[in-house]
Amino acid sequence: MTRRRFIRISGAAAGLGLALGAGFARPGRTSPLFHEWRGVALGADASLRIYHPDAAEAGRLITDALSEVHRLERVFSLYDEASALSRLNREGELADPPQELVELLATSARYARATGGAFDPTVQPLWALYAKHFGMADADPNGPSPVDVRGAVAKCGYQRVTVDAGKVAFGLPGMALTLNGIAQGYITDRVAELLRARGVTHTLVDIGETRALDAHPVGRPWSIGIKDPRAEGRLLATLAVDNQAVATSGGYGTEFDAAGRFNHIFDPATGLCANRYLSVSVVAPTATCADALSTAFSVMPIDRASSALTDAGAMRAYFVLPDGHVVDRSA
Repeated sequence: MTRRRFIRISGAAAGLGLALGAGFARPGRTSPLFHEWRGVALGADASLRIYHPDAAEAGRLITDALSEVHRLERVFSLYDEASALSRLNREGELADPPQELVELLATSARYARATGGAFDPTVQPLWALYAKHFGMADADPNGPSPVDVRGAVAKCGYQRVTVDAGKVAFGLPGMALTLNGIAQGYITDRVAELLRARGVTHTLVDIGETRALDAHPVGRPWSIGIKDPRAEGRLLATLAVDNQAVATSGGYGTEFDAAGRFNHIFDPATGLCANRYLSVSVVAPTATCADALSTAFSVMPIDRASSALTDAGAMRAYFVLPDGHVVDRSA
């Protein structure tokens, strides 16, 4: 199974959630000022494209940015058994938690309230249930039993997590957190803030989510395409982004079964998988906000999600319906 995130800003990467529009200058071609790194962060492909006249300084900036990414991975990763999040999930509580974990859990609770609980980082028991079920050779293609789903839902609930500077603790046995619906946005913002503090402008940061620092160097907004999950290389819409962030969520990012009926985005209220839309894209001031809302909106009716845009401080949302039609809503 692949990671939940499938967002990129490279038009050459087919089948992904976002594509950078034409006109992006690449090193050695139309501009010597863009310096690029590609790799993996939090288990997902990531990239940095820095607009800077000094190649040596650009290299130092990329090194510093990657150090920040790796530092934060040691806080939020579900794959690193020594991470703060992994230790919390194993033990049910964590004394003296990292400040970033406290901050992101408080932010998660704010977006949970803004979306009426549709965004909830405590859905990890549902992930564990579906992954275990479909990992069996004789798995029922109809998914886990309703009894098992209800049992996992009973272990969810962001209100049951106590968070303060001294300790994070779960209110029930068997609870567990996943920050995969917001951590990549948070890390993207932290890298963007690091670069901004060092004087970087006219740059795109993609650490699982995409954030633009200012406009494109030629003076126009960046062009970000919403890709069609059903057709490789086809764009359904193009967004103009200037000093904003974009995130996309969709069930096809990780599917548990070959038929694609069950995926990694869960409705915390029912324990069922999100199948309302092919994908949801959100434009917001920060990647943290866009990340959380694109996850939450995947399980929300359009009208309810639209009303949450203003509450959460986002600008626009794009809902790709099963027939490929795009519904655009603004705050």
